Amino acid sequence: MPDEPRAALSRACVAVGRCQLASLHALAASAVGALVPLALLLVPVGIGLRLLPPAARALRALSDRSRARAARWTGVRIDPPAPLPADRTAPARRQAGAILADDGFWRDLAWAWLEPVTGGLLVAVPLALVEYGAFGALVQPFVWRALGDGNWYAFVPVRSTATVLAALLLGLALAAAGLLVAPAVLRLHARTGRVLLAPARSTRLNRRIEHLTDTRGRAHDTLAAELRRLERDLHDGAQARLVALGMTLDRATRALETDPEAARELLQDVRRTSERALQDLRDLVHGIHPPVLADRGLGDAVRSLAFDSFLDVHVDARLPARLPAPVESAAYFAVAEAMTNAAKHSGAREVRIALTHGDGLLRVVVADDGRGGADPAGGTGLAGVRQRLDTFDGTLALHSPPGGPTTVTLEIPCALSSPKTSSC
Repeated sequence: MPDEPRAALSRACVAVGRCQLASLHALAASAVGALVPLALLLVPVGIGLRLLPPAARALRALSDRSRARAARWTGVRIDPPAPLPADRTAPARRQAGAILADDGFWRDLAWAWLEPVTGGLLVAVPLALVEYGAFGALVQPFVWRALGDGNWYAFVPVRSTATVLAALLLGLALAAAGLLVAPAVLRLHARTGRVLLAPARSTRLNRRIEHLTDTRGRAHDTLAAELRRLERDLHDGAQARLVALGMTLDRATRALETDPEAARELLQDVRRTSERALQDLRDLVHGIHPPVLADRGLGDAVRSLAFDSFLDVHVDARLPARLPAPVESAAYFAVAEAMTNAAKHSGAREVRIALTHGDGLLRVVVADDGRGGADPAGGTGLAGVRQRLDTFDGTLALHSPPGGPTTVTLEIPCALSSPKTSSC
């Protein structure tokens, strides 16, 4: 079997297995969901107050697992609700009251009651097709004589060799249909579950406001820090050289009539100082916004970084047009930081960088063959990159197991801003 059909068959079989797990998960949700009404009924006698918190936590664990599986299996991301009240030292009445006042708890409970009916029946469709198809293809050919004249397989009366063959073909068709629809059913199951598993719209709006407020504050702090850095670099670099240049010119002017040779040496020193001051200013501008980034775009700017690196860097840039300048700048410095980490900390020899844009999203992947073990909390600079991306609602995902390799994935929502002007 060719590689592509084999891979498709493998994905379909995996999807069927996941449908089986989802059906069992629906039964577990139903069982745990039944504990909550039991706890509520027992509240008047006091036992329910102690039973409700652990039942709510078990229900939340199941719903969280369902959210994680939806993202891992189908790519459908379901935002989690606010955490349940976790003060287990509080009196039982207060814990139960806090749980009953939580909107996420009631949404979890509604999901637990509806999941066996909606989600459970949905994922049962490919399972039934595959199992019934397997019966027709693998069992009917051997037992049809023993079952007698009343044996039917679906709409086929299995009474002769010809009808056995018809049942076998029908069984194969049903099994193939089950395998074919299983991935789509999983995606539909995740989308239907998101209706109840996702937080309420008001909760999402409040989170959005909090995130934007926090992002704005961090953006202001970052901007203030950048301005202080620029001021310090100008004061200690170009400004100091320009002051020295003025003093040297003054000395050369005084020595011009009395000692022309000394004046000539001073003027040569002025020339060297002006060149160093100009280089300082160029370096400063390059740190703010590299000229190649402004002139040629993100793809060529990253290629310039690769050319200057001592590592073996491969760049695959597939950007059909220019991106907004702030997005290009954020992505450029994020790639620069990832390459710096690969060179300084990971012991990598090769780095692969891929830049793509699709569905309103810039995606940058930087992968190296180093030793791994990178940690954003360990001062690698990735925490600063993540803060920079937060300003654009971007995300940074780091996969760096001990022993490597390390993969940094950046995603920034953005639209293309102008026709392509680079060679990417």
